[in-house]
Amino acid sequence: MNGKDLRYRWQNRKKTGVYLAILIFLIAMGTTALSTTSPNTTVYITADGRGNFNCDGSDDQVEINKALAYVAENPQFTTVHLKGPNTYVISDSILIGSNTVLEGDPTAVIKLKNEADWPRDKPLITQMDSAGNHNIIIKEFEINGNHNNNQEKKRGEGYYNQIHFLNSSNIQVHSMYMHNGHGDGLKIERSSDIQFYNNRVYKLGHDGLYAIDCQNVEAWNNTITCRTNSALRIWNSNHIKFHDNVIDSFYHWSAGGPGIQIQKTTGVMNDIEVYNNTIHNTYGPGIWLLGYGDSYPREEAQDVYIHHNTFYSTGTNPSIDWVGGIVTSGFYNTLIENNVFDGTYHAAVIHMYPTGYSTDLSPKDTGYATIVRNNIIVNTLQRTKDPSGTGHGVINYLSGTHTFVLENNCLYNNIAGDYRSARSTSDIHANPHFANRKNHDYHLKSTGGRWNGKTWVKDLVSSPCIDAGYPDSDYLKEPEDNGGRINIGRYGNTEYASISGNMPGYVVWWNQIFSPEWKIFRFLLRIFFLFCFNITY
Repeated sequence: MNGKDLRYRWQNRKKTGVYLAILIFLIAMGTTALSTTSPNTTVYITADGRGNFNCDGSDDQVEINKALAYVAENPQFTTVHLKGPNTYVISDSILIGSNTVLEGDPTAVIKLKNEADWPRDKPLITQMDSAGNHNIIIKEFEINGNHNNNQEKKRGEGYYNQIHFLNSSNIQVHSMYMHNGHGDGLKIERSSDIQFYNNRVYKLGHDGLYAIDCQNVEAWNNTITCRTNSALRIWNSNHIKFHDNVIDSFYHWSAGGPGIQIQKTTGVMNDIEVYNNTIHNTYGPGIWLLGYGDSYPREEAQDVYIHHNTFYSTGTNPSIDWVGGIVTSGFYNTLIENNVFDGTYHAAVIHMYPTGYSTDLSPKDTGYATIVRNNIIVNTLQRTKDPSGTGHGVINYLSGTHTFVLENNCLYNNIAGDYRSARSTSDIHANPHFANRKNHDYHLKSTGGRWNGKTWVKDLVSSPCIDAGYPDSDYLKEPEDNGGRINIGRYGNTEYASISGNMPGYVVWWNQIFSPEWKIFRFLLRIFFLFCFNITY
């Protein structure tokens, strides 16, 4: 064998080795890809015959429950997905197990059948195990309670709650549209770690969220229109956060009660925070904070923190006397701080309990104190029922058992005056100079700078509420120049607090003219120059 043949064979072996190495590499990559590709974990329900389970528009809970049971029995599956656009009509409850996601397209609708005639406390969606379930997510579809075609049952008496769990944990309900119901949106009892967020809740028949004897409940970014009762309600529950919700109602006898209801008879309620909510046009009070029953230790009902909320036009109900911004009794050391109350009926903050109930709601102890600090309280109106003596900024009907501590609030233009059975030595009484009260923009005007939702602008006047808050309140979240002191009102100690300081008059005018608020003026000025002088700019 000559040298030429040896070189030829060696080159072939070399090529073969390279090809073999490439083949091994490709096989390895393919095996890795296959091993890292997640298997399909979702079971699909449709109405067009192309799903894993298929519904026909009648008794659709049968197929939905088969799908949920299949997921519960096969741990490799996690999710049941309702395909839309379709309405799934149910004649019995949907049962969901642990470690399960029930989701859907936004155009997928669960709807109660006409004339369902279910017994009290039978919900549309509930747990599979009566002893309790855990790790459940319900999201992204619509629930239609079909109230108008089931009017043989009354609202608010436990009929047709949309979702109900008890003795359960780690429950999420989010991105849902829940409407037209007889009862609660989510009712949950003796449970923990509940999240209710990004939901749109419209005219149910009781509460949007109702948590009883629960721990660790958070509700945020919900838009809720109340009917019959509250948007968010807790009873004997603790470690609560309600924030960044928009809550309203409508003017009708069926419109509901408070926007948020916090209620204690037993157990500990000492870690509750309500903040960054907008509560307006509620039929009852904006917030109802109520402790009652046998005398209880102070540490069981204390330190509720209500801050940085906006209340306007709350308490429109003409048939009850316990309307207003915040109505409270039976809680110790409540702190109400940096809120705005505008045009609330009766008063902004009131110590009182409703009378005429079959249950005695009066507090059974003394020494209850509510601290009202750094709030703006303006334009309070008389309530419609028994208006005499109402329309103050702050009212204390329970002076024998309850006291107010009023510190560095701003009160202005309250129809009956600022206080009834309450007083302050540090409040100010002046026009707060809101940016645009008509459009509910409660930023404070400032020659130093005000946030208008898009950018910072300068005004011709500055609010007296800037740098006028409680001296020991934190102000470090406010932008410079923050004056070394918190602003009174909704945006005190936030990144959108109005800025301290003054600018020369010509600078103020220059900034004002070119701010978004002067857009119409600039447009008219342009027309004037164009038609009168044929000048454009």
